[in-house]
Formats: sequence, C-alpha cells, structure tokens
Amino acid sequence: MSAAASIENPKTTVSTDLLQVRHVTRYRYAKPVKFGKHRAMFRPHEANDLRLTAFEINTNPTSAHHWVHDVFSNSKVIMDFETAPPSETLEIVCEFNVVRSTVHEPKFPIAEFAARFPFVYPAEQWPDLVALIRPEYDSPSGEMKHWAEAFLAGGGNDTWAILTHINSAIHQQFDYQRREEPGIQPPRETLAMGSGSCRDFAVLMLEAVRQLGFAARFVTGYLYDPLTDHGGALQGAGSTHAWVQVFLPGAGWIEFDPTNGLVASGQLIRTGVARLPAQAVPLEGSFVGAASDYLGMDVTVDVKALAPTISS
Repeated sequence: MSAAASIENPKTTVSTDLLQVRHVTRYRYAKPVKFGKHRAMFRPHEANDLRLTAFEINTNPTSAHHWVHDVFSNSKVIMDFETAPPSETLEIVCEFNVVRSTVHEPKFPIAEFAARFPFVYPAEQWPDLVALIRPEYDSPSGEMKHWAEAFLAGGGNDTWAILTHINSAIHQQFDYQRREEPGIQPPRETLAMGSGSCRDFAVLMLEAVRQLGFAARFVTGYLYDPLTDHGGALQGAGSTHAWVQVFLPGAGWIEFDPTNGLVASGQLIRTGVARLPAQAVPLEGSFVGAASDYLGMDVTVDVKALAPTISS
C-alpha cells in the first residue's frame, strides 16, 4: 500500500493502557567506594499518545536530585552523592506510571511530495534536520549504502514501502542477541554477523535510512509485552529498549522498531531521543576507586499493565 493510499479510509481503533515501569539498577563493588554524580534518562516523553501520571526515583545511598533538559529536550535527573557515605553497593530504583494510547492501523498524512522517493526536505526544515540526515559510521567499501539501496528495487519509489521493508528485513533476517555490555556494534559489523541487540538493530536502520537521505533519530525507552507472563512474544522486553524515529513531512516523527518489526506501536515507551546512541544513555555515572573495585551490575526492568485495556 502506498503512503498516499494509507491516508484513505480513516476508520481506526484506539486502545488505551495504564502501564507501570519499574527499573532497578544495582552496582556492586569489592569495597566501599565514594560515588560521583550519576545521570539518568528515565522520564518518558509526554505527548498526545503518552501521558505521565506518576514518577518516583530513589537511591541507596541517598542522593540529592535535580533535573535538566539536554539539547534534544530530554529530561535528565542528576543524582549527587557528595554527602553520601562510601558503600559496597549502589541501588537506583525508578518507577513511573503512564497512560499509553495505541492507534491500530494508523493513517499517516505524509505530504504528497514526500510520498514518492526520492524527495527533498523543505528549505525551512533542512537546517534543523541536516545533522540527522548525515551518516555517522565510516563504511570504506560502501557496505551500508549498497545494502540500503537494495531496498529501492523492492519498494520502487514508494517512501513508505522502502522504510517498512527495511524495518521488516532487519526483524526477519537478523538474529537477536541480548547484550548487557555497553556500546554499539558498527552497522557493517552487524551486517557481517547477521546478529545483534536492539541497540545494534536500531543503529543499523538509523544508518541505512540516512544513507538514503532520510532524517532519523535514535530512541531509547521501554517495551511493553502483554505476553511477558506467558513466555513473551517480543524481543527487548525486560530491559531498556532501542528503536528509531524517521521524519516524514506532513506526518512528523514516525517510530520504527526493527528488532520486532513494529511501526508506531503503542507498546513503545520513549524516554530519550538523540542523533547518536551515546547521547541517549539511560544511566551513567562514576565512582572513586580502582577499576578492579567494580564487580558488576544487575538490572531488572518490569513493565506491566495496571488495568484492563480500554478500546474505542
């Protein structure tokens, strides 16, 4: 179906969920250490489809908190442990409730000129989008460009078909592997290995669509899987999740989750958007001591519904 055709037949079904996210991080050390400031990007981006109703963050040892907005208007909480005593553990617990609305079979009002590929972003949008169009990863042999351009044959010049084909191909052709260690695989490495984490798949799609000239952002947050208690059906639930936003004139930022093949899904809970993954780290900080003092960390994420889904 073309983007233009997707605007027709505006009949939709909307469902609304009251969701609770509980994110617990516990750092372990060989001996008591002092902690530097920690920065967390846990607060959801409120919008017409996502409304925050409760939020709480606590630390042990206790810290002082203050909030800032970064260059992308993400909300970050700064935790200051200056007066806290040394400790062998640091526990950070964040819990919040959101009302999340889902439009099933959404109709995207993509501008007519942008429905066919290639297109040029309007002059008034270009200065704001140019940094989000430029590819970020070095690919001397052009692997990424060649891989991305292969989707043009299957999608023709239909913008929507090209993007959804890339999203689906990553979901269907690559093996998901959960990785706890920080960092991102270079996209060409993910291509060569045929596997990666949600972060790796998000960066793979990010780089592919930028190679074609689309403006795109990296997104971090959480994934709600209603089947979690029954084995789960989605990859990336039970931890922080990552996906992509692509800007399409007329429709705005549209979310693509290549890990699960989802598009504009109400199961995605945004907490941060950025040009690069390094700008959207969910939690970072420091401690005073030897590197060998650090023994590791444990992270648990639980996303659950607090009430039955309401459909209309």
